[in-house]
Amino acid sequence: MIRFDWLAQQAPQILSLFGWHLYLSVVPVLLGLAIAIPIGGLLHRCEKIKPFALNVFGLLYTIPSLALFVLLPGILGTKILDTLNVVAALTIYAVSLLVRTVCDGLDAVSPETRQAAEALGYHPWQRFVQVELLVAIPVIADGLRVVVVANVSIVSIAALVGTPQLGSLFTQGFQLHFLTPIFAGIILCIALALALDGLVLLLSRRLTAWRPQRSRL
Repeated sequence: MIRFDWLAQQAPQILSLFGWHLYLSVVPVLLGLAIAIPIGGLLHRCEKIKPFALNVFGLLYTIPSLALFVLLPGILGTKILDTLNVVAALTIYAVSLLVRTVCDGLDAVSPETRQAAEALGYHPWQRFVQVELLVAIPVIADGLRVVVVANVSIVSIAALVGTPQLGSLFTQGFQLHFLTPIFAGIILCIALALALDGLVLLLSRRLTAWRPQRSRL
């Protein structure tokens, strides 16, 4: 069922598609996290608007990805095949999930921890960056792992609008009625998702080395 000779011949192309898939999976998550942290920190302090705002962000994730890929060129003024459209769409999805995750992580910080930071002379911004975010890392990491794995899957859909990545193997296999590229794409997507999930878990453990072993992720 699997043509290994075909895989060997197409190895450079498959490697290139894998690189694009990695880029499109990781960059939006990093951008989404950078955007979600300040927004989540703000909403954590604004209890009145927090429920409404979180519902709005949650609704963003319900927008069909293919529709978003098609709509964004008109909004951003880009070409339909521009990879910026995919990055922007996946960043929107990442923000929609991570804002709630950041809020939940900050909510998990005990009042005693904040009071101790204030007693030590931390200014509000210092307390947020150096204390609250560090304590919230395990919760944020859990949400980040979900977003990373989801992105690896959603990126594949971008093949339908001509963006090169592992999803191109699915469309190629479907058009040629050839299973080898489809199997190769599935295996590589799973491997990438597992690798990125493991990386997030490893970084979380490194950043929370101060926590007891039994309390780690």
